[in-house]
Amino acid sequence: MGTVTGVGVLDKAVSILDVLEAGPLALSGLVDATGLARATAHRLARALEAHRLVGRDGEGRFQLGPRVARAGLPEVARPAMEWLRDQTGESVQLYVRRGAQRLCVAALESPHGLRTIVPVGALLPLGQGSAGRVLSAADEPWIESVEERQRGVASVSAPVHDAQDNLVAAISVSGPIERTTRAPGRRYALDVMAAAAKIEEALSFPRPSRAR
Repeated sequence: MGTVTGVGVLDKAVSILDVLEAGPLALSGLVDATGLARATAHRLARALEAHRLVGRDGEGRFQLGPRVARAGLPEVARPAMEWLRDQTGESVQLYVRRGAQRLCVAALESPHGLRTIVPVGALLPLGQGSAGRVLSAADEPWIESVEERQRGVASVSAPVHDAQDNLVAAISVSGPIERTTRAPGRRYALDVMAAAAKIEEALSFPRPSRAR
């Protein structure tokens, strides 16, 4: 393992994240891939696990954790979000939970002049809107809302899970009631769930390790 920053423990921890980009590894595989001593690899992997940067799969192997997945969500989700916008003609947003609120981390606007606009970085309440209720861990495949947060606006949202079935985000389509109707789920639920599935597939697909 080469030194990058001169801060040894940091370089070693990042080397673990680097090799896990290619997929889950048992401790022995982690040692072989990083060149770290077994005790060091175990100590750092457990520390990264405590910070949710590393997780475990069903076989107990180390893998990238939910915080890493969330960090790359906007980039990973963009193709699915573009598909959903084009499929529905309405605005699309991606939200993650931030304490008692939800944070918009990506947004695409409808091509229509009358459209829903949620800026990236907006913090909105969990208790209002379909995305907020999804992120409140509602165990439903999709949720619709009509004028809950904003007058004249309806939305449909679906949960996005990582490879370990952790709820990491909510994808939402929203627009004016005159187009979405007061039963937006009938029109958009299948497309929103399909977009969520596309993101989940992208999150679970192993990425090749970066050259070092």
